[in-house]
Amino acid sequence: MGLDIYAGTLTRYYSHNWKTVVQQWAEENGWGFQKITPDGETADNEEEMSPAEVQAAVENWRDQILSAISQPGQPPYTPWPEDNEKPYYTDKPDWDAFGAMLLVAACHTYDEPVPPTVEKDWNFGEHPLVARLGSDEEQVWSLLRGATWWLPLPDSFLFQAPLPTDDQAMIATLGGLRKELEKLNQLVWQADEDTILDWADTEGYPVDGTIDADGQYSKADIQEHTQYDTQSLAKFAFSMFWRAMRFAEEQQVPILLDY
Repeated sequence: MGLDIYAGTLTRYYSHNWKTVVQQWAEENGWGFQKITPDGETADNEEEMSPAEVQAAVENWRDQILSAISQPGQPPYTPWPEDNEKPYYTDKPDWDAFGAMLLVAACHTYDEPVPPTVEKDWNFGEHPLVARLGSDEEQVWSLLRGATWWLPLPDSFLFQAPLPTDDQAMIATLGGLRKELEKLNQLVWQADEDTILDWADTEGYPVDGTIDADGQYSKADIQEHTQYDTQSLAKFAFSMFWRAMRFAEEQQVPILLDY
């Protein structure tokens, strides 16, 4: 399964009123596309609710979650707006790039050299440094603790809770994600924001091939890469998370990992 990042309302997400970058590319280029859910079913086979029903359900879930995590003696958290029309952001770092970003974070945290390359489809969770940082009680990173949702809240914390689908998940906050991304950038690159935003377009997976006279891309020349540049993949994923974070802060919407 690939990894997509989505920033937008839960109503749009659960109403399937959004398209991954692969879906968008497929439609623009006349290709067919079928999305498979984590349980192996096609998305079209899922039981559909109306957008109004979805919105009511996620607003109920939102309000229960915010009530449960509100601190005693403190004002309750303000509910973020839910609808089926607010814009959304999505991109596709995939697991290899996500893992490379975590590996770079772990290497710099423990002052260890960053491996120059990572293998295709590598199991980053088994890397000793990634595992070490993921269990380090003195340095808690939601990105390394299995968080898949970040709610638009300014405070920084991490908790496990049921999603609107009743599946259990690790949930964190945008405030916490911003601190983690700023910390990672300070540890490794010290890049300005314009540079970070550019990495989604200038870094990432290698692309080979030729452009034919008619402007069509020739897939016959694409090599099967089995190793990727670690730093390039890390920058690629970091840029997408930074873009998603900035978008989610501006729109006051959650970030989700879709896979």
